[in-house]
Amino acid sequence: MQADEMSHQAMGYDRASTVFSPDGRLLQVEYARKTIKSGSTAIGIACKDGVLILADKRIVEKLMVGKSVEKIFQIDDHIGASASGILSDGRILVEKAQVIAQQHRVTYNTQIATETLVKDICNTKQMYTQVGGARPFGVSIMFMGVGEENHVFVTDPTGMFFEYKATAIGEMDDAVKEILDKEYKDSMTVEQGLKLAMSALKRTLGENFNINTIDGAYIFSEDKNFKRYTKEELSKATK
Repeated sequence: MQADEMSHQAMGYDRASTVFSPDGRLLQVEYARKTIKSGSTAIGIACKDGVLILADKRIVEKLMVGKSVEKIFQIDDHIGASASGILSDGRILVEKAQVIAQQHRVTYNTQIATETLVKDICNTKQMYTQVGGARPFGVSIMFMGVGEENHVFVTDPTGMFFEYKATAIGEMDDAVKEILDKEYKDSMTVEQGLKLAMSALKRTLGENFNINTIDGAYIFSEDKNFKRYTKEELSKATK
């Protein structure tokens, strides 16, 4: 731990998310970012014909029922998501996103734009960085969506969001991003993107890679229909 951070703690600047340190930092928000780094890895890739997300569920107990660990969420027919960090925080935000998407359908009789939904979720995240008696959401949510274009967005505990062609969140994100930087191509199809994502997970997880703990979903631009990968499809992509 750095000396300036220790002094800030001693002076109580990290006791509330609403207190700035003398150098203009919100320490509780920074701690929330560190929580995300301890979460399991998820990868999102925007391809020319759709989008996909893969996630490691990191099941560490032999007798745990795998399907009880959820890392991939359907928001609407054309939007999916994954989370890394405190998954209970993620579940609350995912359920909020699902409600927002359905309310938009009922009100306007059309699908909500992915970026509009992401902005609404980030507004909630931002609010919790300036409300007394509350802490920031300790989770990063990756959204994938199709519309006029194919999108992958990542939200931050600050309430910021960024769009990527391909990216990763969680404990192995830096190693995965390095692979994506070298091997991602704009011309990739969803099928090719799946092979790249599986290869990146396999290389970064090493001995901890287990096909039975990998979860994934994809959406094609043409039919805008959220679908989950089967174990057979995931296994085939590793060959």
